[in-house]
Amino acid sequence: MSSVSRPTVHPVEAPPYTDGPQNALIRVRMKDVQGMPGTRGSLFLRLTQFVFGLVSICVMGTTSDFRSVTAFCYLVSAVSVQILWSLSMAVVDIYALLVRRSLRKQIIFRLFTIGDGIISTLTFAAACASAGITVLIDNDLDKCSVNHCARFQTATAMAYISCFAMMPSFLLNFWTLASQ
Repeated sequence: MSSVSRPTVHPVEAPPYTDGPQNALIRVRMKDVQGMPGTRGSLFLRLTQFVFGLVSICVMGTTSDFRSVTAFCYLVSAVSVQILWSLSMAVVDIYALLVRRSLRKQIIFRLFTIGDGIISTLTFAAACASAGITVLIDNDLDKCSVNHCARFQTATAMAYISCFAMMPSFLLNFWTLASQ
């Protein structure tokens, strides 16, 4: 039994007692890069993603014949998922800003990075497919007078902008995850 080491207890000083708000301890946060989860930049990016995705769905939904083209249905589905993701991440950012909590846990960055990567890939693929169909209808078939080409192009452009607004979030989260 003599070869077994015993734990050593080191006393820890208690934080100084504060009498009031003038002597209160100031909480120091590590500097957050704007765009990382829990920052105003991240909230701005999430709200931008949400707004442009919502505009894309509203414009596509006002056309009566988008259901006849699979790529347009895929765009509506992918952007719907992206809107839900962006809205839920915006709520998380708002909560973190209100309670002044930093979201620096590795599991959170992993979740945000994987979610942003999958959702942005889906949205980008749907926007590319819709752009291809729009070019086919407009340039190759020359049937824009019969179809809603301007609305299809607007919805596709809004989906691209929404996807590109998601890229900084993904890259910052991936960078943070890789540097931990």
